[in-house]
Amino acid sequence: MNIDKFKQQHLDILEGIAALRHLSNAGVGRNAAAIARGIIAMSSTIKLHLAIEDRMLYPALARSADTALAEKGRSFQQEMGSIAQAYAAFAHRWSNAQALAENEAGFKADANIVLRKVRERMLREDSDLYPRVEAL
Repeated sequence: MNIDKFKQQHLDILEGIAALRHLSNAGVGRNAAAIARGIIAMSSTIKLHLAIEDRMLYPALARSADTALAEKGRSFQQEMGSIAQAYAAFAHRWSNAQALAENEAGFKADANIVLRKVRERMLREDSDLYPRVEAL
């Protein structure tokens, strides 16, 4: 299975997270509109990525003759549910420039938790899941 598109989407999402961090460090209030646009753009990539994983990657892993890989796929898919929900709530809450400007500390705290989870998950996929998929 060719997973180059998944890997590229991870890079795009990681770039989005880095851009949000940079904008946040430069001042949430001053950069509220750009942060909100960044969250909206990143959300589109994340939604597409998750949909393709659910339609293509995880079903293919479930059908794999490698039972350990099939189980790993199920585990990754199940775990992603709570991370996706946390990200969706984050994006809903912070994709509005006014909300960002009114609660800079709340955004930073939320971003540190949620975006770290998203980042860590993608890094685990890149180091643990994707190499095994590519080896098939």
